[in-house]
Amino acid sequence: MSQKVAVLGTGKIGEALLSGMIGAGWAASDLLVTARRPERAEELRARHGVTPVTNPEAAKNADTLILTVKPQDMGTLLDELAPHIPADRLVISGAAGVPTAFFEERLSPGTPVVRVMTNTPALVDEAMSVISAGTHATPAHLAHTEEIFGAVGKTLRVPESQQDACTALSGSGPAYFFYLVEAMTDAGILLGLPRDKAHELIVQSAIGAAVMLRDSGEHPVKLRENVTSPAGTTISAIRELENHGVRAALIAALEAARDRSRELASGNN
Repeated sequence: MSQKVAVLGTGKIGEALLSGMIGAGWAASDLLVTARRPERAEELRARHGVTPVTNPEAAKNADTLILTVKPQDMGTLLDELAPHIPADRLVISGAAGVPTAFFEERLSPGTPVVRVMTNTPALVDEAMSVISAGTHATPAHLAHTEEIFGAVGKTLRVPESQQDACTALSGSGPAYFFYLVEAMTDAGILLGLPRDKAHELIVQSAIGAAVMLRDSGEHPVKLRENVTSPAGTTISAIRELENHGVRAALIAALEAARDRSRELASGNN
């Protein structure tokens, strides 16, 4: 893996990506980083052995640029980078809601751009990263992007037109599960359990359920039915969830997240 890769704007997700890449076999000497604060850059050097550089230096010296700054900062970063990025550089964007056309309009004609929506489980190497090609990105560019983001979890290729839906489901998805665990913990306390015990019960149940979903090959309806006895406790709980419109609320929530992603893509911050 001799290609040089630069991560620009290295926050938590960017650092997780660096750590995963090194664990997957990339040489730290081939990894460049930029950070807004010099002390942050030196922290990354000390922790991972990577090389801090300026944004223009990264553009000139890296074969692949991974841009991980906030969406509202992307235009400013591209203004700084554009004079220094040759058209053969692969540019990977991790900015939510920013389409590949935004980059292609600001970079040299023909520059390959790949859009990636990953999520916070990258911090524990269990990310779901959704990958879409821009106009000039080839299958080889997509494969290289998969190799990079595969170091911190699973990857999935989708048409860019599906990115907003994937942002709603997967990019924001961990927050929904944390919200559910928070609510279930509160319910456990209401039912008389200490918070720590309620938390442990729910977290392990969530882990077990997730592994069953991943490994069993069964449809979630079948797995739910396996827990649901006639006139039992589970069906009583599910009836209340249906009575309170939980399913409809989830659908509406994901539609709202998708719509907000579209707003970001149109420049409505």
